[in-house]
Amino acid sequence: MTTDHVNADLAELFAAPDRDAFLAGLAEHGPVTRGRYLDGTPIWLVTGYDESLAVLTDPRLSSDMARQTKLNVAAVAGIPEDVRPYLTRTMGAYDPPDHTRLRRLVSREFTARRVERLRPRIQQIVDELIDGFTRHDFTGYDFSGHDEIDLIERFAYPLPVQVICELLGVPQADRGTWRAWGEAMTAGDLEAMAAGARALVAYMSELIEAKRGDGGDDLLSALVRTQENDGDRLSKQELTSVAISILMAGHETTVSLISHGVLLLLTHPDQADRLRGDADAMAVAVEELLRHSGPAEIAPLRFTLEPTRIGDVTIPAGEAVQVVNALANRDPRRFGDPGNLRLDRGDNAHLGFGHGIHYCLGAALARAEAQIAVHTLLLRLPGLRLAVPAEQIVWKPGLMRALTALPVRP
Repeated sequence: MTTDHVNADLAELFAAPDRDAFLAGLAEHGPVTRGRYLDGTPIWLVTGYDESLAVLTDPRLSSDMARQTKLNVAAVAGIPEDVRPYLTRTMGAYDPPDHTRLRRLVSREFTARRVERLRPRIQQIVDELIDGFTRHDFTGYDFSGHDEIDLIERFAYPLPVQVICELLGVPQADRGTWRAWGEAMTAGDLEAMAAGARALVAYMSELIEAKRGDGGDDLLSALVRTQENDGDRLSKQELTSVAISILMAGHETTVSLISHGVLLLLTHPDQADRLRGDADAMAVAVEELLRHSGPAEIAPLRFTLEPTRIGDVTIPAGEAVQVVNALANRDPRRFGDPGNLRLDRGDNAHLGFGHGIHYCLGAALARAEAQIAVHTLLLRLPGLRLAVPAEQIVWKPGLMRALTALPVRP
């Protein structure tokens, strides 16, 4: 394969009105192809499932941006230099042994047991949110005087925000403020992005200091105690970065997973009817939602430390490599009938949460929220339907597959 012919531009993917059509065209170029990053820098795009696994597990590919010279991802994203270490030196941007150290320290507190203890509270929040926009009488449910609502604004967004804030111990009064900062960081306006980034870093640093010695049982208090007990094994900067990562990633992707999952079910009513009567099937169904149209369409960038053969292509040292999860999850060599939604799909080793040492730390929490949220909606609102034709639903431009709104009727 030649290295100068470019088959795809990531900026075009993130702006495409029909992302599925764009991805289908990219898949035609093979499992490893040339493309361009958001700033036009040539990169390698990996779209095949087996090839993606190779990239995500090969130690010759680094996650550390400091070990490459071709891309300045932080500058492309508009992150000010003074706060870049807090927003770019996340756990996903470390290589072993630092990654091993950091993940072990965080995993000690962010456990599956902690998530399981949250399930009753997640169910309570879900029920309270639905109660907030519905009423029920002998004629069935309605939306408390409204013909329709935006299910993202009233349900899919506030649920993960409340859950992640309670998990971390973010005070109720602060939740609207950091939401505004987070939205500013993805708005596209460089001044707003910089202001939002600085405010969020300053806020989290102050919250961490306020947690010291408070004896709280929230995750952030537990991480503060870990940092104090382990000394310089978890620095203040690393703790701040981890907390921001959990806060931001812990709600954005879950909003998308829930809202898009509901959209898929409303456009596949036969499959929704089957799930409504089978709570045990919900776990399998969520895995298929993640495979078919998961929010994380691309993985964090990797960089070759030496010439590395991926599939039939040898990628030179010092190159940026981008795994495209959305296509790896629809590789017909790995998944039968990959373009169709099959909520009873069994063997479903999708890459919706990544793979290898950087597998998503919050995967169990996202699964719990999606399973409880979607199943409860199906049970409590059996007549739920779209308020507009599916083709009028608008996708947000950007790095993640997300809807601008989801108008529904009871």
